[in-house]
Amino acid sequence: MANRTTDYRIPREHGPRVAVIGGGHGLSTMLRGLKQYTENLTAIVTVADDGGGSGVLRQDLGMPPPGDIRNCMEALANTEPLMTELLHYRFQEGSLAGQSFGNLFLAAMNGISDSFDQAVSRMSEVLAITGRVLPVTTADVQLEAEFENGASVVGESKIFWCKKKEDCRIRRVRLIPEHPRALPEALAALREADMIVLGPGSLYTSIIPNLLVDGIVEAIQASDALKVYVCNVMTQEGETEGYSVGDHIAALFQHGATGLFDLCLTNSSPIPKGVAARYAEEGAEPLICPPECTHIQGVEILRRPVATVESGGYVRHHPGHLARELILLHAERSVRIAGDRFGGFSGDTYQVEIKK
Repeated sequence: MANRTTDYRIPREHGPRVAVIGGGHGLSTMLRGLKQYTENLTAIVTVADDGGGSGVLRQDLGMPPPGDIRNCMEALANTEPLMTELLHYRFQEGSLAGQSFGNLFLAAMNGISDSFDQAVSRMSEVLAITGRVLPVTTADVQLEAEFENGASVVGESKIFWCKKKEDCRIRRVRLIPEHPRALPEALAALREADMIVLGPGSLYTSIIPNLLVDGIVEAIQASDALKVYVCNVMTQEGETEGYSVGDHIAALFQHGATGLFDLCLTNSSPIPKGVAARYAEEGAEPLICPPECTHIQGVEILRRPVATVESGGYVRHHPGHLARELILLHAERSVRIAGDRFGGFSGDTYQVEIKK
């Protein structure tokens, strides 16, 4: 379009229905931005984590890992600063050293609830979150990775170290047991969405595990929503070293279905040389598509300035910039689709405003 503005005047309660799929810090970062634009948010979150405090609670209590779900609820919470600080607190000593209070909160809620998804719902009410957070499945699943040299490893937390040891690419991942049943509410959210967003997040351990749950890929395919993959800003040590944007798309199609999404949003913000050099020492590099690359495997490639460098030199998606670009993208495509349907629009501009 000739002109793009960010003066989009739609109250949050009437914002688009957005379903996001993933896990880890990438997903929660994006949610912090999206909740400023729409209240109609559903986060569908992986439950394959078995490391850190989540792994301990999973093993001790026999519950799904709470960490990624807790991160998403914290991102969408509307609570007093003291509660936010409390949820983030990690114990420093004793048998709870390293454990997050937020994880324990969800574990306690699970103990007084009939099911894990009910526990998530009840904790969401306590935190007065914007939108919904849903586990993709309540099944007890493990993630297995198979490498190109034939080696394999079971356990999400072990994939990083095994890949470093084997020094070759991941061929595929699968869930054990295979084909767990998706949460019905997650399938409904995908079918009813105006926009479905995959990522950002770890390709093999945060995004793809969701696609391996029974019914998720079919629900995405059946949806009339705009479907967007948000590619990571950098490749990831121990998972996607040497990968291009095209390699990410190919892996998603391999584990899901060809043509699963329409658009791929990539970063165009420059990465400072010093920061890039530090990442290079770890085998990571910026994921950049040249301007002449407009499509990969039928997916339209879009470049937008969505990255930022945080304190400590870490490159991340900027929550506000990423959310703004996604909402503008939805508005643009909605106008285009409506124009095609009703005879076309002659105007090249529209306005998008956030009503706080």
